[in-house]
Amino acid sequence: MTTPLVPVSQIATAADLLTAYAAGQRNFEYVVLADTDLSGADLKGGDFSYADLSGANLGGCNLRGADLSYANLAEANLTEADLRGAMLIGTDLRTATITAAQFHQADYAPQETHFPPGFDPVQQGLKADR
Repeated sequence: MTTPLVPVSQIATAADLLTAYAAGQRNFEYVVLADTDLSGADLKGGDFSYADLSGANLGGCNLRGADLSYANLAEANLTEADLRGAMLIGTDLRTATITAAQFHQADYAPQETHFPPGFDPVQQGLKADR
């Protein structure tokens, strides 16, 4: 028997998200989890496109291969997060803390993805998608 998917509109807490993820759900498009503590969570391969994760604590998260296209990560903590192979097309990381985050082979759009001042996507191993 398959566990039914939780409508994204009903995911309002870190516990809601982690429960849905553990049940096999991966589509979290447009989820609003601003200022949520998801530190250390394993969310690899999740679709967080257009999500509002502003101010969220994603420190140490496994976001490998996650789709964060057009997500709002303003003021988010991504310290030591694993974003290898993630989709960062149009993602707002301008005011995110990205200390020691891993970005190797993550896709980004040079004209649409916004990084913190001084961040060099090429030096960090990202690849331009467009």
